[in-house]
Amino acid sequence: MVGVVETDEARQRARELGLDLVEIAADVRPPVCRIMDFGKFKYEKSKKDRANKTKTTELKEVRLGRSMKIDPHDIEIRLKQARKFLMDGHKVQIVQNFRGREMAHKDRGNQRMKEIVEQMEDIAKVELYPRMAGRRMTMVLSPDKAKIQSYRQTHGIKEPEKPKHAPEEEETEASSGNLMDAGEAAALMDAVEGTSAPVKETPSSEAPEAPEAPETPDAEKTPEDG
Repeated sequence: MVGVVETDEARQRARELGLDLVEIAADVRPPVCRIMDFGKFKYEKSKKDRANKTKTTELKEVRLGRSMKIDPHDIEIRLKQARKFLMDGHKVQIVQNFRGREMAHKDRGNQRMKEIVEQMEDIAKVELYPRMAGRRMTMVLSPDKAKIQSYRQTHGIKEPEKPKHAPEEEETEASSGNLMDAGEAAALMDAVEGTSAPVKETPSSEAPEAPEAPETPDAEKTPEDG
């Protein structure tokens, strides 16, 4: 806290420290400003916002081979993948293809889909029942959150960790000594007040004092003649 200073002087102090002069309260007189690394502040805020975003749900597709003639072991592998998708919170579309004369035995496809529902009923529910579209029979399963939670507790499975975002390049820092407009300042004020940890301030926001010049020795005085 350095008190009231002129805008030009505040800009000069920010330039000397290599930081930014940011207006954080424009509705008071005089307005309140802070010297900070504004680019770093925006970057850390954007990382926090990304971490707080809810995970989006995707529709994953699991195909049971090119025809009804698929080995039971291959079906098991595909269903393990479908189970993983459901445990991660994604919906799964099961696809069964028919070839040639297999189209005359759609009841076999319905039976297979029924068996899959029974295997997945401990963590999922049917969102879209089996239906034909050309030579494809499809069914959509969606995760049942309550069942998945119970399944995790029963089998001692921990909740999945939040995905780590790849580090991104820091945003270009604001040019030193520039004032923000009122809208950006109000948003920054809300963000600063809402965070538990205050923005780190520079240890000394005042410009360094110029070193005192050494005193010039007085000229040697000659004793007056008596």
